[in-house]
Amino acid sequence: MVTLTTRDGTELYYKDWGTGQPVLFSHGWPLSADMWDSQMLFLAERGFRAIAFDRRGFGRSSQPWEGYDYDTFADDIGELIEKLDLHDVVLVGFSMGGGDIVRYVARHGSQRVAKLVLLGAVTPLFMKTPDHPVGPDKALFDGIRAGLVNDRAQFLKDFNPLFYGTNHGIVVSQGVFEQTLQIALTASIKGTIDCVTAFSETDFRPDMAKIDVPTLVIHGDDDQVVPFEATGKLAHEMIAGSTLKLYPGAPHAFALTHKDQLNADLLSFLHA
Repeated sequence: MVTLTTRDGTELYYKDWGTGQPVLFSHGWPLSADMWDSQMLFLAERGFRAIAFDRRGFGRSSQPWEGYDYDTFADDIGELIEKLDLHDVVLVGFSMGGGDIVRYVARHGSQRVAKLVLLGAVTPLFMKTPDHPVGPDKALFDGIRAGLVNDRAQFLKDFNPLFYGTNHGIVVSQGVFEQTLQIALTASIKGTIDCVTAFSETDFRPDMAKIDVPTLVIHGDDDQVVPFEATGKLAHEMIAGSTLKLYPGAPHAFALTHKDQLNADLLSFLHA
Protein backbone atom coordinates (compact mmCIF):
# COMPACT_ATOMS: atom_id res chain seq x y z
CA MET A 1 0.00 0.00 0.00
CA VAL A 2 1.05 3.59 -0.58
CA THR A 3 1.00 5.56 2.66
CA LEU A 4 2.08 8.84 4.17
CA THR A 5 3.40 8.87 7.74
CA THR A 6 2.20 12.07 9.39
CA ARG A 7 3.90 14.24 12.01
CA ASP A 8 2.32 12.18 14.85
CA GLY A 9 3.15 8.79 13.33
CA THR A 10 -0.26 8.10 11.80
CA GLU A 11 -0.14 6.29 8.46
CA LEU A 12 -2.54 7.62 5.82
CA TYR A 13 -3.32 5.39 2.86
CA TYR A 14 -3.87 7.10 -0.48
CA LYS A 15 -4.39 6.20 -4.12
CA ASP A 16 -2.99 8.30 -6.94
CA TRP A 17 -4.29 7.70 -10.47
CA GLY A 18 -3.48 9.39 -13.76
CA THR A 19 -1.56 12.52 -14.72
CA GLY A 20 -2.48 16.13 -15.23
CA GLN A 21 -4.05 18.75 -12.96
CA PRO A 22 -4.51 17.15 -9.54
CA VAL A 23 -7.94 16.61 -7.99
CA LEU A 24 -7.82 15.59 -4.32
CA PHE A 25 -10.88 13.90 -2.81
CA SER A 26 -11.84 13.82 0.89
CA HIS A 27 -14.43 11.17 1.75
CA GLY A 28 -17.49 11.15 3.99
CA TRP A 29 -18.29 9.36 7.24
CA PRO A 30 -17.89 6.43 7.84
CA LEU A 31 -16.38 5.55 4.48
CA SER A 32 -12.98 5.53 2.78
CA ALA A 33 -11.32 6.66 -0.44
CA ASP A 34 -13.15 3.86 -2.25
CA MET A 35 -16.36 5.94 -2.31
CA TRP A 36 -14.66 8.01 -5.03
CA ASP A 37 -13.87 5.19 -7.48
CA SER A 38 -16.40 6.35 -10.08
CA GLN A 39 -15.19 9.95 -10.00
CA MET A 40 -11.50 9.01 -9.93
CA LEU A 41 -11.78 6.59 -12.85
CA PHE A 42 -13.80 9.12 -14.85
CA LEU A 43 -11.36 11.99 -14.32
CA ALA A 44 -8.15 9.97 -14.64
CA GLU A 45 -9.37 8.72 -18.02
CA ARG A 46 -9.87 12.36 -19.08
CA GLY A 47 -6.48 13.78 -18.34
CA PHE A 48 -6.60 14.57 -14.64
CA ARG A 49 -4.58 13.24 -11.70
CA ALA A 50 -7.13 11.82 -9.23
CA ILE A 51 -5.99 11.36 -5.64
CA ALA A 52 -8.01 10.10 -2.66
CA PHE A 53 -6.94 9.18 0.85
CA ASP A 54 -8.43 7.29 3.78
CA ARG A 55 -8.96 9.67 6.69
CA ARG A 56 -7.05 8.73 9.84
CA GLY A 57 -8.94 5.96 11.62
CA PHE A 58 -10.78 4.86 8.47
CA GLY A 59 -10.22 2.42 5.63
CA ARG A 60 -6.60 1.32 5.31
CA SER A 61 -5.15 4.17 7.36
CA SER A 62 -3.95 3.53 10.90
CA GLN A 63 -6.22 3.96 13.90
CA PRO A 64 -4.78 6.37 16.46
CA TRP A 65 -6.67 6.94 19.71
CA GLU A 66 -6.80 10.71 19.28
CA GLY A 67 -6.73 13.30 16.52
CA TYR A 68 -10.30 13.16 15.24
CA ASP A 69 -10.77 16.91 14.92
CA TYR A 70 -10.80 19.23 11.93
CA ASP A 71 -7.54 21.03 12.63
CA THR A 72 -5.82 17.63 12.56
CA PHE A 73 -7.70 16.51 9.44
CA ALA A 74 -6.73 19.74 7.67
CA ASP A 75 -3.09 19.33 8.65
CA ASP A 76 -3.14 15.74 7.35
CA ILE A 77 -4.31 17.06 3.99
CA GLY A 78 -1.59 19.68 4.14
CA GLU A 79 1.08 17.03 4.64
CA LEU A 80 -0.28 14.95 1.76
CA ILE A 81 -0.33 17.98 -0.56
CA GLU A 82 3.24 18.82 0.40
CA LYS A 83 4.48 15.24 0.06
CA LEU A 84 3.02 14.94 -3.43
CA ASP A 85 4.06 18.55 -4.18
CA LEU A 86 0.62 19.37 -5.54
CA HIS A 87 -0.03 22.75 -7.11
CA ASP A 88 -3.17 24.11 -8.76
CA VAL A 89 -5.06 21.33 -6.96
CA VAL A 90 -8.84 21.08 -6.94
CA LEU A 91 -10.12 19.96 -3.53
CA VAL A 92 -13.34 17.94 -3.45
CA GLY A 93 -15.01 17.12 -0.12
CA PHE A 94 -18.13 15.08 0.53
CA SER A 95 -20.19 15.41 3.72
CA MET A 96 -17.73 15.61 6.63
CA GLY A 97 -14.96 15.79 4.01
CA GLY A 98 -16.25 19.20 3.03
CA GLY A 99 -15.13 20.41 6.43
CA ASP A 100 -11.64 19.00 5.84
CA ILE A 101 -11.02 21.05 2.74
CA VAL A 102 -12.58 24.25 4.08
CA ARG A 103 -10.48 24.05 7.24
CA TYR A 104 -7.40 23.30 5.12
CA VAL A 105 -7.84 26.58 3.24
CA ALA A 106 -8.53 28.45 6.48
CA ARG A 107 -5.37 27.09 8.16
CA HIS A 108 -2.97 26.77 5.23
CA GLY A 109 -4.21 29.24 2.65
CA SER A 110 -5.02 28.70 -1.01
CA GLN A 111 -1.59 29.14 -2.58
CA ARG A 112 -1.63 25.56 -3.86
CA VAL A 113 -5.40 25.43 -4.45
CA ALA A 114 -7.20 26.22 -7.71
CA LYS A 115 -10.81 25.41 -6.80
CA LEU A 116 -13.05 23.84 -4.16
CA VAL A 117 -16.03 21.51 -4.53
CA LEU A 118 -18.40 20.92 -1.60
CA LEU A 119 -20.68 17.90 -2.07
CA GLY A 120 -23.46 17.41 0.48
CA ALA A 121 -21.06 19.04 2.92
CA VAL A 122 -21.59 19.71 6.64
CA THR A 123 -20.32 23.27 6.25
CA PRO A 124 -20.83 25.93 7.55
CA LEU A 125 -22.40 24.35 10.68
CA PHE A 126 -24.40 21.15 10.97
CA MET A 127 -25.94 20.99 14.45
CA LYS A 128 -28.65 23.33 15.72
CA THR A 129 -27.37 26.11 18.00
CA PRO A 130 -29.00 29.29 19.32
CA ASP A 131 -27.66 31.24 16.34
CA HIS A 132 -28.12 28.38 13.85
CA PRO A 133 -31.71 27.23 14.38
CA VAL A 134 -32.09 25.24 11.14
CA GLY A 135 -29.76 22.35 12.02
CA PRO A 136 -30.63 19.01 13.64
CA ASP A 137 -30.85 18.87 17.44
CA LYS A 138 -27.89 17.65 19.49
CA ALA A 139 -30.09 14.77 20.62
CA LEU A 140 -29.88 13.28 17.13
CA PHE A 141 -26.10 13.05 17.34
CA ASP A 142 -26.25 11.75 20.90
CA GLY A 143 -28.44 8.96 19.54
CA ILE A 144 -25.96 8.19 16.77
CA ARG A 145 -23.09 7.87 19.24
CA ALA A 146 -25.21 5.66 21.52
CA GLY A 147 -26.22 3.47 18.58
CA LEU A 148 -22.61 2.99 17.55
CA VAL A 149 -21.60 1.99 21.07
CA ASN A 150 -24.53 -0.41 21.46
CA ASP A 151 -24.41 -2.22 18.08
CA ARG A 152 -22.30 -0.51 15.46
CA ALA A 153 -22.89 -3.09 12.73
CA GLN A 154 -26.67 -2.97 12.95
CA PHE A 155 -26.74 0.81 13.35
CA LEU A 156 -24.69 1.32 10.18
CA LYS A 157 -26.74 -1.24 8.29
CA ASP A 158 -29.91 0.63 9.24
CA PHE A 159 -28.30 3.91 8.16
CA ASN A 160 -27.88 2.78 4.54
CA PRO A 161 -31.49 3.42 3.38
CA LEU A 162 -31.32 7.05 4.53
CA PHE A 163 -27.83 7.50 3.11
CA TYR A 164 -28.79 6.23 -0.34
CA GLY A 165 -32.43 7.32 -0.27
CA THR A 166 -33.81 3.86 -0.92
CA ASN A 167 -36.55 4.59 1.63
CA HIS A 168 -37.64 7.35 -0.77
CA GLY A 169 -37.57 5.26 -3.92
CA ILE A 170 -33.93 5.45 -5.04
CA VAL A 171 -32.67 2.10 -6.32
CA VAL A 172 -29.19 0.77 -5.55
CA SER A 173 -27.87 -2.77 -5.63
CA GLN A 174 -27.51 -5.07 -2.65
CA GLY A 175 -23.82 -5.11 -3.48
CA VAL A 176 -23.61 -1.38 -2.81
CA PHE A 177 -25.22 -1.85 0.59
CA GLU A 178 -22.84 -4.68 1.44
CA GLN A 179 -19.75 -2.80 0.27
CA THR A 180 -20.76 0.31 2.24
CA LEU A 181 -21.20 -1.69 5.44
CA GLN A 182 -17.94 -3.55 4.86
CA ILE A 183 -16.01 -0.29 4.42
CA ALA A 184 -17.64 1.29 7.46
CA LEU A 185 -16.81 -1.65 9.70
CA THR A 186 -13.11 -1.50 8.85
CA ALA A 187 -12.90 1.87 10.61
CA SER A 188 -11.85 2.51 14.18
CA ILE A 189 -14.94 2.54 16.41
CA LYS A 190 -13.28 5.31 18.43
CA GLY A 191 -12.72 7.36 15.29
CA THR A 192 -16.22 6.63 14.04
CA ILE A 193 -17.73 7.92 17.29
CA ASP A 194 -15.39 10.90 17.69
CA CYS A 195 -16.05 12.04 14.12
CA VAL A 196 -19.77 12.33 14.89
CA THR A 197 -18.86 15.00 17.42
CA ALA A 198 -16.43 16.66 15.02
CA PHE A 199 -18.75 16.91 12.03
CA SER A 200 -21.83 17.89 14.05
CA GLU A 201 -20.33 20.50 16.36
CA THR A 202 -17.50 22.16 14.43
CA ASP A 203 -18.37 25.72 13.41
CA PHE A 204 -16.88 26.52 10.00
CA ARG A 205 -18.55 29.90 9.68
CA PRO A 206 -15.34 31.85 10.42
CA ASP A 207 -13.57 29.73 7.78
CA MET A 208 -15.98 30.54 4.98
CA ALA A 209 -14.78 34.12 4.56
CA LYS A 210 -11.24 32.81 3.97
CA ILE A 211 -12.25 30.88 0.84
CA ASP A 212 -10.89 32.90 -2.06
CA VAL A 213 -10.97 30.39 -4.94
CA PRO A 214 -13.85 29.40 -7.26
CA THR A 215 -16.17 27.08 -5.34
CA LEU A 216 -18.89 24.72 -6.52
CA VAL A 217 -21.54 23.65 -4.02
CA ILE A 218 -23.67 20.61 -4.93
CA HIS A 219 -26.40 19.19 -2.72
CA GLY A 220 -29.35 16.83 -3.08
CA ASP A 221 -32.71 18.38 -2.31
CA ASP A 222 -33.83 15.11 -0.67
CA ASP A 223 -30.80 14.78 1.58
CA GLN A 224 -32.10 13.10 4.75
CA VAL A 225 -28.68 13.07 6.39
CA VAL A 226 -27.26 16.59 5.89
CA PRO A 227 -30.25 18.84 5.19
CA PHE A 228 -29.66 21.38 2.42
CA GLU A 229 -31.34 24.29 4.20
CA ALA A 230 -29.00 23.94 7.18
CA THR A 231 -25.77 23.49 5.24
CA GLY A 232 -25.37 23.74 1.46
CA LYS A 233 -27.74 26.68 1.08
CA LEU A 234 -25.88 28.67 3.72
CA ALA A 235 -22.45 27.67 2.40
CA HIS A 236 -23.35 29.01 -1.02
CA GLU A 237 -24.58 32.26 0.52
CA MET A 238 -21.43 32.68 2.62
CA ILE A 239 -18.77 31.85 -0.01
CA ALA A 240 -18.29 34.83 -2.29
CA GLY A 241 -18.88 34.01 -5.94
CA SER A 242 -19.71 30.34 -5.36
CA THR A 243 -21.87 28.34 -7.75
CA LEU A 244 -24.75 26.21 -6.45
CA LYS A 245 -26.22 23.12 -8.10
CA LEU A 246 -29.19 21.46 -6.41
CA TYR A 247 -29.98 17.93 -7.60
CA PRO A 248 -33.75 17.29 -7.58
CA GLY A 249 -34.68 14.14 -5.70
CA ALA A 250 -31.08 13.31 -4.87
CA PRO A 251 -30.17 11.70 -1.52
CA HIS A 252 -27.05 12.31 0.52
CA ALA A 253 -25.03 9.68 -1.36
CA PHE A 254 -25.50 11.22 -4.79
CA ALA A 255 -21.85 10.57 -5.66
CA LEU A 256 -23.10 7.05 -6.41
CA THR A 257 -26.82 7.44 -7.13
CA HIS A 258 -26.26 10.41 -9.46
CA LYS A 259 -22.69 9.61 -10.47
CA ASP A 260 -23.09 10.41 -14.18
CA GLN A 261 -24.56 13.82 -13.43
CA LEU A 262 -21.91 14.55 -10.82
CA ASN A 263 -19.05 13.40 -13.05
CA ALA A 264 -20.26 15.66 -15.83
CA ASP A 265 -20.59 18.63 -13.48
CA LEU A 266 -17.13 18.04 -12.01
CA LEU A 267 -15.57 17.86 -15.48
CA SER A 268 -17.33 21.05 -16.53
CA PHE A 269 -16.17 22.87 -13.41
CA LEU A 270 -12.61 21.66 -13.85
CA HIS A 271 -12.53 22.94 -17.43
CA ALA A 272 -14.20 26.25 -16.59
